[in-house]
Amino acid sequence: MTFAAISTCLRASIFFAVTAIFTTSACIPAHTQTTAKSAPSASDPRINSLIDMLGKTRSPMQAAISPDSTTVAWSVRTPHGVQLHLTDIAKPDPSKDKTVAPANGPSGCGSAEPVWSPNGDSLAFASTCTSEADRPQQEQIFVWSRKTGQSRQLTHLTGSIDNIAWSPDSKALGFLFVGNATRTAGALAAMKPWAGVIGEDGVEVQGVAVVTVSDSKFVQVTPSTLHVYEFDWAPDSKRIAYVAANPPGENNWWVAQLYTQTIAYNSAAPHSILDTTKIPAPLHGLQIAVPRWSPDGNHIAFIGGIMSDQGSTGGDVYLIPSTGGEPKNVTPNSPATTAWLDWEDNGANNSAQDGVLLLSQHVGGTSRVTSLWLSTGKTDEAFAMPQTIGDGRLVMSISTGVPTDGGPGVAFISSSFDHAPEVWAGRTFASTKQITHLNDNLKPTWGKSESIEWETDGFRIQGWLLYPANYDPAKRYPLIVNVHGGPSAVVTPHWPSVGYGAVPFSTLDYFVFMPNPRGSYGQGEKFTQANIKDFGYGDLRDILSGTDVLEKRFPIDKTREGLTGWSYGGFMTMFGVTQTNRFRAAVAGAGISNWKSYYGENSIDQWMIPFFGATVYDDPAVYAKSSAIEYIKNVKTPTLVVVGDRDGECPAPQSFEFWHALRAQGIKTQLVVYPDEGHHFVDAAHQRDVLQRALTWFETEMPAGSR
Repeated sequence: MTFAAISTCLRASIFFAVTAIFTTSACIPAHTQTTAKSAPSASDPRINSLIDMLGKTRSPMQAAISPDSTTVAWSVRTPHGVQLHLTDIAKPDPSKDKTVAPANGPSGCGSAEPVWSPNGDSLAFASTCTSEADRPQQEQIFVWSRKTGQSRQLTHLTGSIDNIAWSPDSKALGFLFVGNATRTAGALAAMKPWAGVIGEDGVEVQGVAVVTVSDSKFVQVTPSTLHVYEFDWAPDSKRIAYVAANPPGENNWWVAQLYTQTIAYNSAAPHSILDTTKIPAPLHGLQIAVPRWSPDGNHIAFIGGIMSDQGSTGGDVYLIPSTGGEPKNVTPNSPATTAWLDWEDNGANNSAQDGVLLLSQHVGGTSRVTSLWLSTGKTDEAFAMPQTIGDGRLVMSISTGVPTDGGPGVAFISSSFDHAPEVWAGRTFASTKQITHLNDNLKPTWGKSESIEWETDGFRIQGWLLYPANYDPAKRYPLIVNVHGGPSAVVTPHWPSVGYGAVPFSTLDYFVFMPNPRGSYGQGEKFTQANIKDFGYGDLRDILSGTDVLEKRFPIDKTREGLTGWSYGGFMTMFGVTQTNRFRAAVAGAGISNWKSYYGENSIDQWMIPFFGATVYDDPAVYAKSSAIEYIKNVKTPTLVVVGDRDGECPAPQSFEFWHALRAQGIKTQLVVYPDEGHHFVDAAHQRDVLQRALTWFETEMPAGSR
């Protein structure tokens, strides 16, 4: 994974996937464009102070525990590049950490994505610390020897490298590879400018490649006719399972199939063992992710469900024979949402009959890790906390070692509303402790958090509330309602970063409400699917009824309530202000205002069919029903609209259309278009600018004492 892409992957769960941009900034009137230089000055000094503090956060990028559960390899970005550290779990001491890096790397280079070999002798990693001066930013795969302490370069490639994984016999490394890549794979990054033959020119295909450790022999394993999203080695090291679809990859993940294939240095044909478009409910037409071979090689476990983002995984757990057949749901009617899984080594063959699966799950707005015994259906909870966890590979993935003294060693990165991100590890889940201390000097400038629950239409809804930083129950405070992206996603407690986000409003003495309405992860697949063909209705009722509950329980100034969100939350903001006038101000980030025009502006229309039930050409009415533009004359709320000009998930014309309509109705509005940005902003100046604008907009439109 490219270093620029890692933070994108870690944030994928807050966005929802809708790709391909309709226009470049040249199609937006010049007076609506901006750069950081045109940002308004912050009237409240707390804004700049807050942004400066968030900018000091040092976030670990990955964490990997050694098989013997004694050492954690982890990476972090520093002013001098990305550094890869080794820390002793028993006695973590920053002064005694080892730093892994190729010798004689150029200044500012970096090493990341550590992966231990199953035998524990070696550590593979990606690094730009090469002597190849003609490709200074090109990552290559290196292997560090635990015995010699030296690193050896295995690859000499041009293209993107991601998802490095050892074969079980420790003889080879597989990875996702895009030859001659010109951009990060995935829909969150900025799309290429529109030029040439659209949909045919410059289509990049991601496949599985393998390099042998002994002789650095490289082979592209999967065919160029398939774009691969995820893969897993079979226990015999001779086969792989992978999720793939026809190119272009950004469009077709929602119809991807599960394949198996033999590793061969001559061509080997892929074998499709699951196509959800050809099976009955409950998995019919839904998405699949995180394939994992059983240790006996006879079955593959995976997650299936309705998912609006590739990379933001959630659903039930299924098993399918590795030769193909009927998938079996092993977590039917689960009240939780599984986001990641792996097989535990319990000393047996770990078959589909007697194996144990380790599951990372969303439960309400919290994170839980549990073991599922397939023979009985029994679950053992190993870990449950109100925080966000993951080891940097996939959403909620956990790095595990070989079982020792009661359980496998584990490592992960954790953050919450109270604690900045740090690496945690232990020889068991019960013994996990903080391994790094990168942010000990950072303390929240926002208020305390509380989980809120309420009922709407028979659903039990959960959300998070942040109190004002200087809360006094005798005073009344404004409220910001922030709607998460997705819709298939969830808010769990997390430390905010510089850029758009809800948490910083608490620092300015707002209540901040972050609901998880129907359509969210955390309450099982029925709840996640509850907003199908109903965008903006049931989920908005959940949000508004939750806001009603807050008004009754807390000293909220009803005349100073604001609505905001990014991606699906941007849509909900645009749609919400057409359905109610209770909000004094709004900020819509990367939203969708007209589902009918949006369908024709993006190149990932496949994601929409499971949610709307048909294409826009077959059922335009269901798309119109949820389009803010259909109800635009109802809007009275001053609304700031922000978007990247090369956003492929929520194309800029959607924001332009909404802004144009508000302006035509005489509603106070402003459109800010950020040049060369995709759905996830990467320019530090733009990240700071968009947060500052959002904070300033609400401060201006909802001043104290206003009515």
